[in-house]
Amino acid sequence: MTTLTHLECSACPKRYEAGKAWNLCECGAPLLVRYDLAAARQGWSREWLASGPSSMWRYAPVLPVSQPSALVTLGEGWTPLIKARNYGASAGLPNLWVKDEGINPTGSFKARGLACAISMCKELGISKVALGSAGNAASATAAYAAAAGIEAHIFMPKDVPQANYIECMSFGARVTLVDGLISDCGRMVAERKAAEGWYEINTLKEPYRIEGKKTMGYEVAEQFRWRLPKAIFYPTGGGVGLIGMWKAFEEMEALGWTGPERPKMIVVQADGCAPVVRAFEQGKDRCEFWENANTVSAGLRVPKPLGDALILRAVRDSGGTCVAVSDRASLEAGARLARLDGIFAAPEGAACFAALDRLVQSGFLTADDEVLVYNTGAGLKYLEAYSTLFPRTAGGEADKLGGLITPR
Repeated sequence: MTTLTHLECSACPKRYEAGKAWNLCECGAPLLVRYDLAAARQGWSREWLASGPSSMWRYAPVLPVSQPSALVTLGEGWTPLIKARNYGASAGLPNLWVKDEGINPTGSFKARGLACAISMCKELGISKVALGSAGNAASATAAYAAAAGIEAHIFMPKDVPQANYIECMSFGARVTLVDGLISDCGRMVAERKAAEGWYEINTLKEPYRIEGKKTMGYEVAEQFRWRLPKAIFYPTGGGVGLIGMWKAFEEMEALGWTGPERPKMIVVQADGCAPVVRAFEQGKDRCEFWENANTVSAGLRVPKPLGDALILRAVRDSGGTCVAVSDRASLEAGARLARLDGIFAAPEGAACFAALDRLVQSGFLTADDEVLVYNTGAGLKYLEAYSTLFPRTAGGEADKLGGLITPR
């Protein structure tokens, strides 16, 4: 049973009543869900988790769903924590781990957030939802809306990965392909939602996707036996997962499950769309819109994240940093990870490995550090991107150094 008490603004003191459909605060900032953690601490123990479901719903007391009949689940969460022994050895990080979110339903971490958001829509009696997405959020929305019997209206850039488009159509969503970026898709939802009767579930425009994604933080602590790694690499587009994990760390400390120590939170973006990196390097608290955003990592093509202030605060408070890498470096790192450890990462997750190599070389990370990388999706959903490394050339042979295909 949830211990949800209320919602509050992330930027101002205003509070909101639970049990109602909210979007942003009146001031325009995202809302955060709050719980009675003192009550949860007395009536719930981390030792009880072993008897809970092997999904993110093992943390139900700190998730917002109050009606079991409203729960919409496809088995999301409790993804594997894998030691990348070979990549770690080659990079000089013997304690390198991968949290593989590509195992989730619809092949990405987006399943966590949308499972929670759609469950809350069902609980609140919402019958139509809409969002703009660069790809994987669209797939997850379509799947969970189908399972819930909720009508899904999805706006995606027309160059979205083919896998995402086909998934959405297969799940019965109403799909609109847009000649533009995710920001254009979001604008179209905002312009039409009132007339169409849609509940907007764009990134951070509603409070419950954070709650699903924060379970990544709970899982990491549990899988590391209630300690946290020295550093966490997170591919950051909208940044909801990073914001959610930071919230989870605060909640777990209040529950008495972990101490005050925090991992260094490391934001990874693409050279072609790096608004958070630029703001971090310039010492700013908010991002400026990134013009002409361009990257093969569809999930990183977010010109200005709504949660920019929350992302930057977490990075700075943790002593972390922000890194931008090229698409080529990301794909090559992804191919190297696959060859060395058998993990086929999405380009977003692969970007973290390119950034990791750079931070090891700079001395920001050392061989004694226990490092966790989030692979946020399955590489199989990005075959168009990886195909640039592996052209179908008759008689091609592998390059022994890079593992890539070199035509004869």
